[in-house]
Amino acid sequence: MSSPGSSNTSPPTDLKPLYFVAWLLCALFYLYQYAARSAPGVMQDQLTAAWGGNHIGAMISAYYVAYAVTALAAGLLLDRYGAARVIPYAIAFVGVGCLVFAQGSQADGMIGFILQGIGAVFAFIGSSYVAARNLPPRMYAIFTGLTQCLGMLGAAFGSKPIQMAIDPSGSIGMSWQHVWIVFAVIGFILAAATWIVMPREQGDSASHHDPLSFSSLVHPFKIVLGNDHSWLAGAIGGLLFVPTTIGAMVWATSFLHTGQHISMAQAASDASMVPIGWVIGCPLLGYVSDRIGRRKPVLIAGALVMLAAGFAAVYLPEGALPRYSVPLALGIGSGAAMIPFTMIKEANPAEVKGTASGVMNFLVFLVTGLMSPFVSRLMTPSSDAPLSLHQFQEGFLPLIVGIVLAIFLSLVIRETGAGNQSAERQPATAPTKDALRV
Repeated sequence: MSSPGSSNTSPPTDLKPLYFVAWLLCALFYLYQYAARSAPGVMQDQLTAAWGGNHIGAMISAYYVAYAVTALAAGLLLDRYGAARVIPYAIAFVGVGCLVFAQGSQADGMIGFILQGIGAVFAFIGSSYVAARNLPPRMYAIFTGLTQCLGMLGAAFGSKPIQMAIDPSGSIGMSWQHVWIVFAVIGFILAAATWIVMPREQGDSASHHDPLSFSSLVHPFKIVLGNDHSWLAGAIGGLLFVPTTIGAMVWATSFLHTGQHISMAQAASDASMVPIGWVIGCPLLGYVSDRIGRRKPVLIAGALVMLAAGFAAVYLPEGALPRYSVPLALGIGSGAAMIPFTMIKEANPAEVKGTASGVMNFLVFLVTGLMSPFVSRLMTPSSDAPLSLHQFQEGFLPLIVGIVLAIFLSLVIRETGAGNQSAERQPATAPTKDALRV
């Protein structure tokens, strides 16, 4: 029996409907914030006309800076106060950001988008926290994958209704400001539902409820960052995310159109297969990992698929493989990038699961931030002439090297799957005949 003021950190062995719904609301929060994050790209013409210039790039950069910095605090707040006292307010914070954006000025747009970034970071970290605390460990990786799947659905398909709503020639004819008001209303409704449904608990450790002090704030980070496997998981996750977030989502369309002389419409269609692959790969690889009780084999297998797809995309001549097969395979294989998110929480004590998730997000964005300018530098033409196929290949080479490095680190990191833990818990006994066989 736990002592007063403490909390039971052991997750249940069976899937309980209330906890499933709590996780689902967090996952819907992740879908919602991804759709809102993608909205400025869809309404770029309207924002440029309203603000007198294209400020989308600076606004998105500010969003990710706020997102990365807040990621460190998000996990700590969840560990200290629990999901019920944090996540509903984070959703409402995104709703407030949407409401500020709807005011119309460039300054309002920048402030509103930053507020959305601060609240949005709690979506994936909160979903991971609820899954790790309240769902069976054998199903944790698949729920992590399903969360990412919903996020990618928000990114891949959420922009189409927005485009239809603001299309001047369409039947809806909604202004871009009204779109943000709709986003705000959705956020407030989702926040209220989450506040009602989310189970009340006090966080993962009684020690987290001591009076606030510098020592109490730093202690969870000392545990997570003092674990070598946290750094390994962050590096692997970041290196496996970069080929899709930078290579596929930023440069793939230009590579296909300019480097391989494919029409812009076809190039954009090909590149869109990567997030669709994510939708397939994230839950699929998570399910396989949970099913076999191992993380490393699935992680390495997914990374090898990414490596093969990366080589095929960059170096095989056009038409050597079916057009959609390579980006789809890259997206499916990149579902392995979610497995380190599971491993970092399994490699750290239960009372710092939230902090571990926050650190993981920060490290992934750190790797992305370090590699993005480097790749962009290689992709910058030395003259007014467009990039050649060879220049594109040189620019993508660091991403392929990063996958190779991630595979090597995956061999080094400790296995954290339930199957391995069960084997470690078995008591030492006299060797059997099978154990003595060579």
